[in-house]
Amino acid sequence: MASQENTRKRSFRNFDEAAENILEMLSKQLKINTLFIAKNDGQTNEIVKSRNAKKELVVEGTLLPLKNTFCSLSLNYGEKPLVIEDISKSKLTESLEIAAHFGNGSFIGIPVYYESGEIYGTICGLDNVPFEFSEENLYTFETMSALLTYVLELEKANNQIKTLSSPLVPVTTGVAILPVIGEITTQRAQTIIDDILMKTGEINLEYLIIDVSGVSQINTSVGEYLLKLVNILQVIGIVPVITGIQPYMALKIPHFAANLKGILIESNLETALKKLGFVLMQNCEKNSVRF
Repeated sequence: MASQENTRKRSFRNFDEAAENILEMLSKQLKINTLFIAKNDGQTNEIVKSRNAKKELVVEGTLLPLKNTFCSLSLNYGEKPLVIEDISKSKLTESLEIAAHFGNGSFIGIPVYYESGEIYGTICGLDNVPFEFSEENLYTFETMSALLTYVLELEKANNQIKTLSSPLVPVTTGVAILPVIGEITTQRAQTIIDDILMKTGEINLEYLIIDVSGVSQINTSVGEYLLKLVNILQVIGIVPVITGIQPYMALKIPHFAANLKGILIESNLETALKKLGFVLMQNCEKNSVRF
């Protein structure tokens, strides 16, 4: 039971939660006062997450010119951790105005990259008193930087999947198809509804064909979401057309089909398009016999 609770605590849904967890893990290994993750665009440096033990040296949400920050030194140093054991004596920090605030304190920082090599920002440690960094500390920072890269790529992929999860395929003026493919969770179903409402607000639609022939898994909750989408479309003046309902759907959620009374339901896209007045014709000119 305890292990399950720990797993839940360490899980995260996005980069923001991952960053918080990583700083928490680092703080248990390093007794340095401040740990933080910064994002930069080449000009400005934003503190997206910070963790201060005793004294608040770095404030979350702070936005500064990149050239005036310790992070800029780390980025210029390269892929390995930059260690400054005494900020007051380092030639690297003598041009930084903020260095005076930290006396003979210490700094460690390493860049965080996207997989493409583009820089996201940095993960850093900072103190206003001397701190001795071990080889293990350096290795830990390298590992956490790599982990953040992995999380960034996962978040990017997840956002791309969300974008592709509800593709609206235009057929002609006023008619589009929504192919719903794969396993539908309640979260994805809600994403589809939100996305479709936004897209239908951008184009003038009369009919939306919702094709569910590619759905691999469905349950009662998902059925309710699809019904919700149908009802919303009717309210905003778009005629919903359902195609591809599989036998297992009717067996698994019998009320689904029952609640679609009055809605145009067809076995496949071809019959639905014919019902709307479209005719699919194969171009047989090359195979035709001319007399």
